Amino acid sequence: MTEPVVLHDGRVTLYLGDCRSILPTLGKVDAVVTDPAYGINAARVRNSQKWGWREYDAPGWDKERTPPELVALAVASGKHAIIWGGNYFTDALPPSSKWLSWDKGQTDFSLADFELAWCSFDGAARRIQYARSLAMQDGKEHPTQKPIAVMQWCIEKLPKGSETILDPFMGSGTTGVAAVKLGRRFIGIEIEPRYFDIACRRIEQATRQPDMFIDPAKPVQADMLAGAT
Repeated sequence: MTEPVVLHDGRVTLYLGDCRSILPTLGKVDAVVTDPAYGINAARVRNSQKWGWREYDAPGWDKERTPPELVALAVASGKHAIIWGGNYFTDALPPSSKWLSWDKGQTDFSLADFELAWCSFDGAARRIQYARSLAMQDGKEHPTQKPIAVMQWCIEKLPKGSETILDPFMGSGTTGVAAVKLGRRFIGIEIEPRYFDIACRRIEQATRQPDMFIDPAKPVQADMLAGAT
């Protein structure tokens, strides 16, 4: 583990390294919001251009899902937790009444029509509709990069008092960008140097543009219109 990168007057701390060794040093944070590898080989090269695929210079990290014990360690690191891809980790996560869903506004796509996030706290299940095409406007730099608007919406579903957000599988840093734009503190961990550098750049840019707030409610209406036939 190298020395962490500290940004935004100490409100953002980013670690390059393995979260298995870093998490025990952090203590318990307010909330963990993360998107671990599902094991669906999302970084594979696809030959068809039908769906607008692009090739990513990505390691084979998604050929196997994140170990269940590592997911459990991440959950235990926060008072609250939201785990995207929770349906892939049912052996590591206890039953929950609250799930979040990102509806991509596009059915019969080669990947999932929607994605699910498991929540450690109780409440009604909620959904955001945000078109996959709109997600590309964020400047996608990671094969499984979530839209900023979706992650902002997700963070706002956390219980009150969740001011420090931790993402132990930071990837290209979208959780951090969303947290900064919402005025939260953020701690990120990423093991892959290439994506760590991308995350540092994106989050630093977000700290310099605090007024560029994306309202998660607006894309819902846009999606409904985009999906009309």
